[in-house]
Amino acid sequence: MRALVSVSDKTGLVPFVQGLQDLGWTIIATGGTQKLLESSGVKTVGISEVTGFPEILDGRVKTLHPKVHGGILARRDLPAHMQTLATQGIETIDLVCVNLYPFRQTIAKEGVSMEDAIENIDIGGPSMVRSAAKNWRDVTIVCDPADYGRVLDELRARGKTSDATRLQLSAKAYTHTAEYDMCISSWMRKQAGLNEKLFLEYDLKQPLRYGENPHQSANFYAAPQPAPYSLAFARQIQGKELSYNNIQDANAALNVLRDFDAPFCVALKHMNPCGAAVGATVEAAWQAAYEADKVSIYGGIVGVNRELTAEVALGMKPIFLEIVIAPSYTLEALEILSAKKNLRVLEVPMQREAQAPMQYVGVNGGLLAQQLDTAMETVKPEMCVTKVQPTAAQLADLDFGWRIVKHIKSNAIAVVRDNHTIGVGAGQTNRVGSAEIALKQAQAAGFTEGLILASDGFLPFDDTVALAARYGVSAIVQPGGSIRDEDAIKKADELGITMLFTGVRHFKH
Repeated sequence: MRALVSVSDKTGLVPFVQGLQDLGWTIIATGGTQKLLESSGVKTVGISEVTGFPEILDGRVKTLHPKVHGGILARRDLPAHMQTLATQGIETIDLVCVNLYPFRQTIAKEGVSMEDAIENIDIGGPSMVRSAAKNWRDVTIVCDPADYGRVLDELRARGKTSDATRLQLSAKAYTHTAEYDMCISSWMRKQAGLNEKLFLEYDLKQPLRYGENPHQSANFYAAPQPAPYSLAFARQIQGKELSYNNIQDANAALNVLRDFDAPFCVALKHMNPCGAAVGATVEAAWQAAYEADKVSIYGGIVGVNRELTAEVALGMKPIFLEIVIAPSYTLEALEILSAKKNLRVLEVPMQREAQAPMQYVGVNGGLLAQQLDTAMETVKPEMCVTKVQPTAAQLADLDFGWRIVKHIKSNAIAVVRDNHTIGVGAGQTNRVGSAEIALKQAQAAGFTEGLILASDGFLPFDDTVALAARYGVSAIVQPGGSIRDEDAIKKADELGITMLFTGVRHFKH
């Protein structure tokens, strides 16, 4: 029995090949793989001894030869195939252990050149993998070091691998080459400026009990590379398994958290902020966010952008929460939260990305792709379009409100004061309806003057401005851009309200 071994990832290789050799297998190896095995005491046959032809073109051509592929592809159950091998002096190859040049790792390096990337495109490797996978009934193909132990165990027990194992390894092999080609294709297409095809690669992270509702099946998949602000790469410290809706809500929380640098806390329900605040400390931010809406936070999700402390954990302890998110926790905080056995406690990396990640949304028979809306404008005095100019305190609240309203479902209105939310109007079919919900919420909480209103879209009529004034709003921030902007500006001037246009909208459907 002969095994051909040629790998880039040499994890666990030596014990595996030593195990094959102990079972009497002949080991054929190439290049660096042969050097490693020989230096570890494994006797090998060089690929050039098999082909009778030297490796050429700096190793670009070494395994593309009939004595390699004939030995792999020949069907053992067809006499004509076996006679051809005998006539041509070709011996069978019964196991192929191959994984491919590190193309993904190469292009991940900063400043990688086209030349370096191209030289890490494997040619012979995928050919051997596909040949062995095609002839799975006779040949065992091993691409993943995680399968070494399984293969050795079967060879030791039965002298060969089972049909079921070979079929599974064949499927894994085709996945290995498919992912490899997809990575190369995506990178090359990017270099060439082509975008008419989209290739996505995700690995199953966990099957979910169900989707949005119990009658819907669902899975949770993770991208191949770790990313900040990602549930797929969070560490769940305690609590029940995440559900589909938990993941959606927690993801929404993380998108809010990424827009704040100062100590910040947000509580969410159904992907909408119900309480949010900036504070001098994370403890102050938590307390203000909780006070913003003590009712809606029940059964919600809370996220902070600083290490979660014992003081914050004590404040959370009496409240029913589904999930708590933070970049880290003190040991005392974890001990306090551990008393709530079902509470999901997540530790999520929160480093800034170099560029906005892509966002994908499925539609029937298709997929929408866009850059995640990570843009955020600092509200400045020069954005003012009214006679009344904003005070420094108003500017701070206008900036806070603008950062929050971006994450509320459109039509979205946020009413804030003193760097925390006091009213949220989300997802209504008209902007006045959203404003009325948010303003009534603020009024019910006892806030009737000095309020700041933020709108994610422009105000096409002056009705929202007039309504805001009746509830005590003194400053408004909105994108502007309506053909009737002058009506809103005129009404604000009449009512003594300062209004600022950011020039950017942040719809969230």
